[in-house]
Amino acid sequence: MKGNEIGKIVINAACKVHTAPGPGLFESVYESVLAYELKGRVSEQS
Repeated sequence: MKGNEIGKIVINAACKVHTAPGPGLFESVYESVLAYELKGRVSEQS
């Protein structure tokens, strides 16, 4: 993967995590959801 592709994956995952559960959750929740989302997206690319 090139740098641009990795950046696109990270930004898209972060946007999804930011909008899906909504505001007001603890930061640790967002971190866990983002990690889960990124693992799924990276495994799709492999």
